[in-house]
Amino acid sequence: MTAKPWGGRFDAATDRRVERFTESISFDHKLFEHDVRASIAHVEMLAEVGLVGHDECQQIVRALIEIRAEIERGDFPFVLEREDIHMHIEAALIERLGDVGRKLHTARSRNDQVATDFKLWIRDGLDRIDAGLKALQRAFVVAAERHCNLILPGYTHMQRAQPVLAAHYFLAYVEKSARDRGRVADCRKRLNSLPLGAAALAGTSLPIDRDSVARKLGFDSIAANSLDVSSDRDFAVEALFALTMIAEHLSGWAEEWVLWSTKEFGFLALPDSLCTGSSIMPQKKNPDVLELIRGRSARVVGSLTSFLVLIKGLPLAYNRDLQEDKLPVFDAFETVESCLELAGVIVAAATLRDDRVGERIEEGFLDATTLMERLILTGVPQRSAHEAVGRLVAACERLGLSKLVDLPDAEFARTCPTLEIETLRGVLGVANSVGAFRSAGSTSPSEVAAQLEQWKRRLESPTS
Repeated sequence: MTAKPWGGRFDAATDRRVERFTESISFDHKLFEHDVRASIAHVEMLAEVGLVGHDECQQIVRALIEIRAEIERGDFPFVLEREDIHMHIEAALIERLGDVGRKLHTARSRNDQVATDFKLWIRDGLDRIDAGLKALQRAFVVAAERHCNLILPGYTHMQRAQPVLAAHYFLAYVEKSARDRGRVADCRKRLNSLPLGAAALAGTSLPIDRDSVARKLGFDSIAANSLDVSSDRDFAVEALFALTMIAEHLSGWAEEWVLWSTKEFGFLALPDSLCTGSSIMPQKKNPDVLELIRGRSARVVGSLTSFLVLIKGLPLAYNRDLQEDKLPVFDAFETVESCLELAGVIVAAATLRDDRVGERIEEGFLDATTLMERLILTGVPQRSAHEAVGRLVAACERLGLSKLVDLPDAEFARTCPTLEIETLRGVLGVANSVGAFRSAGSTSPSEVAAQLEQWKRRLESPTS
């Protein structure tokens, strides 16, 4: 039997079924590097305040570094009896150093220890997510430059609405990713207070220096209330929400590109290397990566939902329910990281098909709103202008025409008898329509060019 660090109170060995049911080493081994990092900072602080000797501190640090290396190499044995990564590392330390190793846990509990390790892990994960988002933004900016002269149909309700520059379309996703990065940064900022030193729930009577540990581990502050520390998982919920929003944005983009890659749309060419085939239909080229990005968003949403249910109604302070906090977080981070990576690859490799887009870009009356606004500029009230252009569209459909520009002058004269027809025709066609935009943030060529340059500068900055 492996002795339990809490075994002094108990007369009977733990039932093997309980061992299997309560273990977390099968998943929390992912925290090993962060546990070692936090333990080194903790023991160095203990030496600074005189709770362990300087030589003892050096022995513990050396042994912790050795243990970390063994885990990295895959040479470290994990057993159910030692429950979690914290007990594994401490037990290995005691095996090497005896009573000196037993001093590491001075002035800390597994409650504040796991909260610290978990924050360190999530903080590193948020930094990786931010880097992945920035890389995706760069890929969208490059795509915007590559297709800077292409005009796309913009949609509402999945119906053709107004023309937009392709660069404007790509920059829309750059903006979404910017908001995602903002949420990640906000989460990281609120997360960055040190739990260690809160001990089990009430703090400690030993003369520790929490500020010293915070500095060593890169925390901005120390958590102010020891009772709050043991129960707090707000940082994990907030991280999961940020990841969920990223997954939702990726899912919407993937859905668009799945549609755009169909024969019905034909807007998008995906390389063979990023698609798969059918086991029965030899002609098939399926956008499976995009579909999986869309599908895996469900796992991230599920992780957030399960975590919210997990913490609902938990009394202060620590409860063993919180052992279940790591699995949804680990899965959500790994899922979003892999989706971000593949999304960037697809954006860089896929090509919008100018020829196919151009074949039908004039269809769908994309210039109708611009025509209405031209009427407004001549003094026609908005509602009257809206009705007039609606009648012109109806006339096109009655005559079997797909474009306003093909409508005979007589129809324009019948609907807008007081206006010069050439003035109205000056905004017809998608190129004229796009050129007429002027509001800030619009698909105006000058606005889009300015925003594209702004994003290029921002993303070139190492601090952006």
